[in-house]
Amino acid sequence: MGGLSDKKITLNLKIWRQQDGIADGKMVDYRLNDVKTDMSFLEMLDLLNERLIREGEDPIAFDHDCREGICGACSLMINGQAHGPEAETTTCQLHVRKFKDEQTIVVGPFRAEAFGVHKDLMVDRSALDAIVMAGGFITVATGNAPDANAIAIRKENAELSMDAAQCIGCGACIASCPNAAAMLFTSAKVSQFALLPQGKIEARERVRTMVEKMDDLGFGNCTNEQECEATCPKGIKITNIARMNREFIKSLF
Repeated sequence: MGGLSDKKITLNLKIWRQQDGIADGKMVDYRLNDVKTDMSFLEMLDLLNERLIREGEDPIAFDHDCREGICGACSLMINGQAHGPEAETTTCQLHVRKFKDEQTIVVGPFRAEAFGVHKDLMVDRSALDAIVMAGGFITVATGNAPDANAIAIRKENAELSMDAAQCIGCGACIASCPNAAAMLFTSAKVSQFALLPQGKIEARERVRTMVEKMDDLGFGNCTNEQECEATCPKGIKITNIARMNREFIKSLF
């Protein structure tokens, strides 16, 4: 039986350091030796922080929670790509084996006008919560689980709704978009309800209030660059944007 690989490499890291949302930030170079290739990217940052703490330096602040690709908290720009070079993978699921010995890795926070930097690699993504709070929910009574499950739903619509509901709100779509648009995120939250009969009762108000909140928060417009779909760790499709646009037009009449 084979065990975990004991291969180790050296990485040259350029990491964004910023004391708070007001202070100026800068890239700081770190050379990290003996990094096991089976480590996740976040475990590699943990290793660096352990060294910084031993040396009496301030550890690098970065968001993380589940470390299982579920919560979306681990959002980092890695060599210019949201969540790094592996498709449909969150930062916490990215492994050091994706990089080469002596490779230089540039790590920074997600950037958008609506995402303020808290410290180092941590950003304020509460704007996404505000969009959901504007209408990404159902308030009508749908009964308990057996009642809801008794409602007939087309298989295609159920699957599309579940695909949209996979969005974890990490913000990769926004950080990758040259316009910092939140259209993919917002459309996913609209689609997961718009495709279901339970969500149609409040459909007009939902899409209108969510789009208005998205615009109020300073997110950019979609120009079909498709970077959002390419970097989404859950593979959310831009067809959701087209659906949201249709829903928004219908809400005006």
